[in-house]
Amino acid sequence: MKQYIAYMNRCIDLARMAQGQTSPNPLVGCVVVNPAGEIVAEGFHKKYGENHAERDALLKLDSAEGCTLFVNLEPCSHYGKTPPCADLIIQKGIKKVVYGMVDPNPLVAGNGIKKLKNAGIEVVGAFMENECRKLNEIFIKNQTEHKTFVAIKTATTIDGKISTHNGNSQWITSEPARQKARNLRQNYDAILTSSSTVIFDNPQMVHKTKIILDRELKTDINSKIYEQGEIYIFYNTGNPQNSERITYIQTQLKDDRLDIEFILKKLYDLGIMSVFVEAGGILNASFLPYADKFFHFVAPKILGDNSGKSCFMGETVDKISDCTDLKFESFEICEPDILLTYSK
Repeated sequence: MKQYIAYMNRCIDLARMAQGQTSPNPLVGCVVVNPAGEIVAEGFHKKYGENHAERDALLKLDSAEGCTLFVNLEPCSHYGKTPPCADLIIQKGIKKVVYGMVDPNPLVAGNGIKKLKNAGIEVVGAFMENECRKLNEIFIKNQTEHKTFVAIKTATTIDGKISTHNGNSQWITSEPARQKARNLRQNYDAILTSSSTVIFDNPQMVHKTKIILDRELKTDINSKIYEQGEIYIFYNTGNPQNSERITYIQTQLKDDRLDIEFILKKLYDLGIMSVFVEAGGILNASFLPYADKFFHFVAPKILGDNSGKSCFMGETVDKISDCTDLKFESFEICEPDILLTYSK
């Protein structure tokens, strides 16, 4: 059993090597072990449209007769961008398959396991299911709820402030923390921010896809954030400017603000399966009911400004029992700062 854990952890590590590259597909790693317990092939799904993990591993072998295959997600059983992995597993002579979790995709959803068992292959699983589900939390939400996964990143002082009373905010956290935040961005299909953040901070936010909520089209398209990437601007009123990289999407209002539900539905329809929100307290609070994950950086600083801005600035709350409760996941030191990760 200890060896099984090691092999599945290796699958997870391999899968993570492609974070940010496989959407809308899941993250999958595969290990093939011979009867002597030696790893003879490894593979992972490197990019959407390329070989799945099992195919990536098995094509490195002339034969896998009598071997055991470990994979963090049930092998697919249907034709998509590539042929079914279950068929190749059968053809290569695999004796046993240990899988981490059932594929939530209704096109698979147990059919891969059934096909393997019908071919006489011993199937073990779900094995280390919690770890495997956490790895593919974005894919699971996409498949089961047909919604975009939402992560919110905040960076505050110990007393929860993101800026002084006059909007000064650079820099609360250190360079190691900011580099960690840049790395986190790359795991998501798009980053999202507000017109206020663009106007006051003029961030560059390097990413392949950017989303700006600019209700009245106040931002200057010569701002740093518009210098690269594919950009979507959600707005309500104003005159869109011509730009090859910018797509303008007129948006209805809800409670005198851009309708977040409409925006998230539109993102899903556009194929944006995950979004990383980096904004001020007002927009963060607007996304709070829809958020799945929270990355909260804390700097060892106390601002002490009674009028300083907080990372979540929503409506007036009378009772502590009305708090949004989160589940602690992990912490990481980005000296001198710390990163706390939570989920709903």
